[in-house]
Amino acid sequence: MMFLPLGCFLPRTAFLLLLLFFFSSFGPTQTEVVRSISDCADFLLNQSPPQIPNILKDGKILDQNRYKPICQTYRNTRTFLTLYDTTERIPVFSAIKFVQDQKAGKRPKKWMIEPQLEDESADKNMKRDNKKQGAYKHQASDFDYKNSGIYDRGHVCPSSYGSTPTAKNSTFTLTNIVPQVKSFNGGSWAKMEKCVKCFMKTFCKNSNGVTEGYVVTGAQPGTGKLKNRVNIPSRMWSAFCCYSDDQKAWLASAHWGENVPDEPKDKYLQTKSLNDLYKDLGTPTFNVFPGTKCPLGMTVSKFYPKLDKSCKCPPPVSNRGRPSGWSKNNFYLFFYYFIFISFCYT
Repeated sequence: MMFLPLGCFLPRTAFLLLLLFFFSSFGPTQTEVVRSISDCADFLLNQSPPQIPNILKDGKILDQNRYKPICQTYRNTRTFLTLYDTTERIPVFSAIKFVQDQKAGKRPKKWMIEPQLEDESADKNMKRDNKKQGAYKHQASDFDYKNSGIYDRGHVCPSSYGSTPTAKNSTFTLTNIVPQVKSFNGGSWAKMEKCVKCFMKTFCKNSNGVTEGYVVTGAQPGTGKLKNRVNIPSRMWSAFCCYSDDQKAWLASAHWGENVPDEPKDKYLQTKSLNDLYKDLGTPTFNVFPGTKCPLGMTVSKFYPKLDKSCKCPPPVSNRGRPSGWSKNNFYLFFYYFIFISFCYT
């Protein structure tokens, strides 16, 4: 028996529509280089952009030739915001509105790049980076990360924070990536991402019972570069804020870590306050959630005992086998003091 193609039994218009639907299911990520942060502010709490000294002030980008706001979009759905540094070829930050998530789909096989960063008149659809070698002028390429030694392609906005498989896949763009030390990326940083996600799923529910939290994650440029092109961040930071109807209060905390190998291997990033983050970054004018009710001095670590152990939240410092403030040096001092006293009384 001879089987005829499906098109033989369909009207021409219907067949063309079927083909269009089929190929659109493999559609590219659409990212749009927008004119200002306000054009993509839905991923920011109260649509209020962070205050970043020398980069972003009162919602205005101070050097618009260097820093480009990108609305990361996949299959016609905007998923998160990135402010991209075209000189260092890494994000300044990525911001996302976290809602109840679904299971992830298959991880994309190819990384994406943003055509409009190279040519403003180019199509806004993000395309696959198919360069086997070579470089882009205003952004990183996958080739930049080849044979990169101790460094991973580290997500700034985590794929796990996407609310749907589409949103998760949209994070696999090189405009959302930095060179991150592998043990840091897969160790203390990954545990922090999981802990924050668990916390938001449990406590960040509004008065309608809907999960809703805002996360901003950034990278502080360092002095080294991959292939003399892509800046290697000296540290990474992340902050979140949400309203908890259960607690009848706004909740917020921050984490950060040096972009170096984890030591010890079971290291945790301690949960700190927003004020702690701003002090550590060395500037009081830095503000992740300006004009909001996010508390500056609190941490959410007191809620961790209510979370499952699989959430990988940091245990209390005083419960790690030594009293708080105890160290190896303290032990040796005590030991020698004990020997000295024993000698004196013999």
